[in-house]
This record gives sequence, structure tokens and C-alpha cells, in this order.
Amino acid sequence: MIDGIVLVDKPDGLTSHDVVARVRRFAGTKKVGHAGTLDPMATGLLVLGVNRATRLLTYLVGADKTYLATIRLGQGTVSDDAEGEVTATPGLPETDDEAVRSAVAGLTGAIEQVPSAVSAIKVDGKRSYARVRAGEDVNLPARPVTVHAFEVLARRPGVAADGTPVQDLDVEVRCSSGTYVRALARDLGAALDSAGHLTALRRTQVGDFDVAEAQTLTELADDGVRALGMSEVARRTLPDRDLTDAETTELRYGRRVPPSGRDGVVAAFAPDGHVVALVTDRGDVARPVLVLDPA
Repeated sequence: MIDGIVLVDKPDGLTSHDVVARVRRFAGTKKVGHAGTLDPMATGLLVLGVNRATRLLTYLVGADKTYLATIRLGQGTVSDDAEGEVTATPGLPETDDEAVRSAVAGLTGAIEQVPSAVSAIKVDGKRSYARVRAGEDVNLPARPVTVHAFEVLARRPGVAADGTPVQDLDVEVRCSSGTYVRALARDLGAALDSAGHLTALRRTQVGDFDVAEAQTLTELADDGVRALGMSEVARRTLPDRDLTDAETTELRYGRRVPPSGRDGVVAAFAPDGHVVALVTDRGDVARPVLVLDPA
């Protein structure tokens, strides 16, 4: 029985749920969940929880993410990426480095971002993308996100298939959970008095986990599922505290222990190094919010 976090390097053309279905088959269990999806055109790191480790996914969903992407300036699409129909072709034959740097700087830091209309956000109980595909006009409210880093790695002028002069930018983005990189592409185009959309996206990091650690679907099929144990995941994801033998026993029974003196959720480890529970301080005690090693 596998209990742990599985890191998968998703190929393009598959949905994240396709990958979850395959890992269920490879791991021999239906209990597989994810800590955030990728669009079908995107590749890179998917973080999946298997069996008991699905309970840790809540604490991974909100982790910062890092992406490598290609943004095409000069064309806009209905979905803000290459999968959508082209809806604007103002073109961008040339622009100087300073203009690009200034536009990128305006989209870095704490910003208010309007998500892409073709997204999974629910509007009155219905997915936004479903409303758009049904011909509705969808206007989503802006939400606060943080773009920690937005770096242009390369810039290439060119001509799109329809003859529109464009600029392709290879970028690296490190951002908070909930940030839409394709919305950054759209907004970068607008900031340069043109349009923009995403043509490639690869997620390279989720929190402390890197795509270099991940298995491809071929490796999963040929070599078996390689999972990170819950103790390793907890130590890499959350602040930690060491327990005494007595405190270990108390937490295994779901009882309270002395406070850790730290804010937020803390991973509590037994003297032998395995994670027992996730705890949080409440006044003069720490109470378990999730017991991973019950008595």
C-alpha cells in the first residue's frame, strides 16, 4: 500500500485528471488527489497525494509556483492561450527593451488580476469556461495575487501564421497560488498597447518540490510509482517541532500538548523522526488539526 506524495511530469495534450486516472491505475488505488491542476497544453509538475497522503494536499495547494512560459505579444485569444480562437491582431512589430521591462515591472509584486474568462472559476454555480463556450459574456472580478518574480529570458520578433507581426517572449514567473500566467500574458500585451497570449507553459516548482524530482508517465508505467513519504513531505512543507515520547502518545490519541510558540500549522515529529500530527497553537495549548499516526 502506497501512502505518499507522487511528483509527476505531465506531458502536453493530457488533462490533469487524465494523469490522476493513470496514477490510480499504476498505484492500484482510487484514492489519488491533486494539489492543483495544469491546463492540457501545459507541461510540468503535478503534485499528487496517494491514499492517506491525500490529507496533506490541503497544505500544498496554496504553495507558490514557478513556471517557464512563452508569451506571444501582438495577438490575443479568447482563452488567453494558444488553445483559444484568435480574437485580436493589433500586432507588435517592434518595441524596445525598456518598454518591456516597464510593462513587466507593472505586473510584478502584489497586484489585482482578472482571471481568464475561460477558466474553471464558478459563476453562479457554473464554470466560467462553460458560460463562455455557451456564448455568454463573462466578466470575472479581479482578485489579489502576488507575482514574486517575472523575468524575461529571451525576446524574438516574428510573424504569426496570419501575417501579424509579433514578439515572442520566453519568461520565468514565480507567483502565489491562484495566479493565472495566461492572464499575465494578456495583461502584458495590453500594457504595451497591443494584445498577448500564452503559447507554452511549463510548471517547474510547487513549493519546495521541483520537476527534476518527478517521474514521467512512461517511468511510472515501467518503474512503478515512487512516492515521497508523509514525514518527508511534512518536513519540507511546514514548520516543524520535535515531540517527547509523552507528547507523541498524547497527540496519537488526539489530545492537546504544550504550545509550540509558532504561528500557523506546525508538523509535529516523534523522537524517531516520523510525523505524528499537524498542530496549531490555541492559547496555552497546541491542538491537533490532523492526526497522521493515530493510536
